[in-house]
Amino acid sequence: MKLSRRSIVQNKSEWEKLGYTLPEYNIDEMIKKTSENPIWVHFGAGNIFRAFPAAVCQKLLNKGIMDRGIIVAEGYDYEIIDKSFKDFDNLTISVTLNTDGTVSKEVIASVAEALTFDFDNETDTERLKEIFSSKSLEMASFTITEKGYNLKDTKGEFYDGVKADFEKGPENAKTYMGRLAALLYHRYKNGARPITLVSMDNCSHNGIKLKEAVYEFAKSWVNNLLADGEFLPYIQYSVSYPCSMIDKITPRPSDEVLKILEADGIENAAPVETKKHTFVAPFVNAEKYQYLVIEDSFAGGKPPLNEGGIIYTSAETVDKAEKMKVCTCLNPLHTCLAIYGCLLGYNKISDEMKDDNLVKLIKKIGYDEGLPVVVDPGIISPKEFIDETINERLPNPFIPDAPQRIACDTSQKLPIRFGETIKAYEKLDKIKELKFIPLVLAGWCRYLMGIDDSGNVFEPSPDPMLDYAGGIVKDIEFGCTDLDSIHNKIEKLLKDKKIFGVDLYEVGLGQLVEKYFSELNAGPGAVKNTLIKYLG
Repeated sequence: MKLSRRSIVQNKSEWEKLGYTLPEYNIDEMIKKTSENPIWVHFGAGNIFRAFPAAVCQKLLNKGIMDRGIIVAEGYDYEIIDKSFKDFDNLTISVTLNTDGTVSKEVIASVAEALTFDFDNETDTERLKEIFSSKSLEMASFTITEKGYNLKDTKGEFYDGVKADFEKGPENAKTYMGRLAALLYHRYKNGARPITLVSMDNCSHNGIKLKEAVYEFAKSWVNNLLADGEFLPYIQYSVSYPCSMIDKITPRPSDEVLKILEADGIENAAPVETKKHTFVAPFVNAEKYQYLVIEDSFAGGKPPLNEGGIIYTSAETVDKAEKMKVCTCLNPLHTCLAIYGCLLGYNKISDEMKDDNLVKLIKKIGYDEGLPVVVDPGIISPKEFIDETINERLPNPFIPDAPQRIACDTSQKLPIRFGETIKAYEKLDKIKELKFIPLVLAGWCRYLMGIDDSGNVFEPSPDPMLDYAGGIVKDIEFGCTDLDSIHNKIEKLLKDKKIFGVDLYEVGLGQLVEKYFSELNAGPGAVKNTLIKYLG
């Protein structure tokens, strides 16, 4: 069977016999209404979009709460639009991977139109300008990763492309945020109607990052006389940038899911790798658990996403929900498993959850050290969130997530995922109660050596601080347990507040991390033995 609008209508009973849930609305009518009066455009056509926002929109369309779908635009890997969307009439098979090994299959049809966000593509650019000048448009949302909002290099200087956009103006913008600011300028010039920009990316204070990026372009263009002076107050007061917290695991297309779809007779289901190394397919596989909390700060109209399971709430509550997840209930556990998974030779998070010592370690970090200082958002129970994470989400063997992927950019994650808890304990004068978070930090230092617990060399995952941090530990000999020698070499790293959020010696944890490191570095099997010693 071919995944197409014609097929799911004409062969409806056949699809349903195979267990596929189909759209309950008239797709052609939805597309027509969306084209004429769009309310929602989304930037970033990847898996998280197809598995989450697009599925929520479908739920609302099925209920008759919404009558228009989403227009999606891809601004990085343009091949996605043809190979994931247009080749399949903009349909997606969303496969939910349940912990008991069963799957739920749904054909998502809520994407009314798929465009490239490429100013060299004149047709799609003119269509996006038309959309942004529409009276009906209420919201633009984003899943473009944290890097999409970053305008500066590690030295704090604007990238050359950003500086070029500042100087050339809206009509010649090339960077992602420059192109977005140009679309906003077009909206300003065609009625200056309000709009809400919602970042749904998994990064702290995402709305603020988005606002700051857009503002830099508006300010520069106004200062360089490349945009009307009133564009700047429009960006500040007629455009809103609510923060959000999102959580849903959507790995790359699974071979196991592919087998299921091929057994069902789905044509051309196999993933294809683009030139930019994105793996695209007509299906997306994901876990069933999902959370999206959005600050209730909309400049104009507001899509009724709250009736599809998304939570609208205050900025303070969004911040608390984010801190709960990132600092306590999920991300620290993930990072712990990433570090020790690489050291112990695991390739799947779910396999790590069969290791009693690793499970004990993340329970100690979550329940014993995290929960006492957790920020409770009031809308989600932190205890229930950790229960769900440890008992159902992480052990799910049908979510093919790897510690090596999660270990990417660990230096950027440590100050938030562990530093904030350390600061909370320091404030309470209870720093000596922390025993297991320091064990994770020591594990990361040991990981930087690029030698696993069997003594084999491995390549650490990409990290902007890898050369710096790895360079500090590279001279420590594998098997060295001499604390004076370790201290002399590792002190500089443990004092680095940019990496750990605190100077570990100032807060009273430096020596403990050194001690753990010496034990983890004692030779082959030392990592496993150290975990047994403190957790067995």
